[in-house]
Amino acid sequence: MNRSVSVRAAEAHEVALILGFIRELADFEHLAHEVVATEAALRQALYGPRPYAEVVFGCVDGEAVGFALYFHSFSTFLGRPGLYLEDLFVRPAARGRGVGGQLLSWLAGLALERGCGRLEWAVLDWNEAAIGFYRKLGAELKEEWKTCRVAGRALEALAARVD
Repeated sequence: MNRSVSVRAAEAHEVALILGFIRELADFEHLAHEVVATEAALRQALYGPRPYAEVVFGCVDGEAVGFALYFHSFSTFLGRPGLYLEDLFVRPAARGRGVGGQLLSWLAGLALERGCGRLEWAVLDWNEAAIGFYRKLGAELKEEWKTCRVAGRALEALAARVD
């Protein structure tokens, strides 16, 4: 049976589904304990007066089986915006059907449509299957770059710092 793969924008009434995908991704990454997002927080961040990110679903025969959450970044070197893919997840039962590739292809098209100079994302160093998949699609892994993060109390302390 030939199954149809499609990509569509998530809608505000689907915040519970978005949060469900976030939790499934966190379980896969062994980071479930870090998920503190709520439906209310996501609704505000994604569909409030100032949306900070966007979500699309990867679907098989109309059923959402994966998601991508992304937002705009900016490259000073290019002098142009970019798209940053924060999360990409396809349910294990739906992998191998082209959903992840369709999501990335859709995002690449959106990046071009919006005049972006690049599409970027991070991948966990232990996720060999994803790394191989991304390389096969033409992604370049920037091994020389390390992610820096300040959060929680460290973020508060940095904000309060006075030199």
